[in-house]
Amino acid sequence: MSISINRREALLMAGAATLLAGETWAAAKAAPVKPLKVLILGGTGISGPHLVRELRASGHQLTLLNRGKRAPDLFKDVETLIGDRNSTLDVLKGRDWDVVVDNSGYFPRQLQTSTSLLKDHTQHYIYVSSISAYADLTPPGIDEDYKLAELKEPDATEISNDNYGGLKAVCEGIVEQTFGTRQAVVRPSYIVGPGDSSDRFTYWPVRVARGGEVLAPGSANDTVQFIDARDMADFMRLCVERKISGRYNLCNPPGSVTMGELLETSKRISQSNATFTWASQSFIEQQKLVENGEIPIWAPPIGKEAGATLVSSARAVAQGLRFRDLETTVKDTLAWHEQRPADQKAKLRAGLTAEREAELLKQLKRLA
Repeated sequence: MSISINRREALLMAGAATLLAGETWAAAKAAPVKPLKVLILGGTGISGPHLVRELRASGHQLTLLNRGKRAPDLFKDVETLIGDRNSTLDVLKGRDWDVVVDNSGYFPRQLQTSTSLLKDHTQHYIYVSSISAYADLTPPGIDEDYKLAELKEPDATEISNDNYGGLKAVCEGIVEQTFGTRQAVVRPSYIVGPGDSSDRFTYWPVRVARGGEVLAPGSANDTVQFIDARDMADFMRLCVERKISGRYNLCNPPGSVTMGELLETSKRISQSNATFTWASQSFIEQQKLVENGEIPIWAPPIGKEAGATLVSSARAVAQGLRFRDLETTVKDTLAWHEQRPADQKAKLRAGLTAEREAELLKQLKRLA
């Protein structure tokens, strides 16, 4: 199914993809669009606010459904219905929408409820899944037709690393079976940029900005893959307005960004004095730094996750996905981080603590 991609080919693909996506996006953005009634199941997470702003800017009439617990005052002038995905969702009964965007469904029972209720009350249903829905991420160039994960615990009530992908895959199947061609499934990689409260991407620009010796994973040539939340919102707007159907991976083109480029870009923008000490894959695996969330975004280039940073986004590019440059994402992430509450700035949710990093750097020096 897959072929190996060398660095030169990847960069050529990335450049062509960005140009094509930019032209398609610009043309679609300029075209007048009939205002649509859009229901968003969620809307206040990492990617949701960007989508809300994008759709509002295009003149669409929005309704949000959420529990009202996260940032309840974020969109005071947008209709917000209070409801729980684990309940009957009676608050939605008797109403119609042109498009439904579901970015808060994690369990099959939630999707069974929402799709059954809305199947005759919307023209199109867009479900936000994840590249974790694939059975594995071993080969490079995985596309949307690759095999999906199996769910071993169909009645699971908690999300874990072992069942997350399977849960998403089953949820996708419910959407596809219910809506047929009137649906789209998007599978983002790491969602990054302003609003990345997971701190998985945010950790790196922030850590580099602090300066000093930085523990860096693998090698400078190792590729990393992600999607700026604003690029994701741009693409999903196209899905809403054009009622695009099918499955789409959302991530920067494989091989277009390396770990070295991410760190050096962060250093240049923050004007820090950071230096980088590269830890080998074997050292990282011995210390379980990826499993513990201490080394985020990066994936080992050798082994069962070798294709995790080489997923194909060509299908989405052909439909209009475009990409901001790395410098913009890093710069805007740092600016957003500076506006966060003090407690969130002091303790990130991912990455190494200063004490842990210092300890690991000492170990690396002893091994040298």
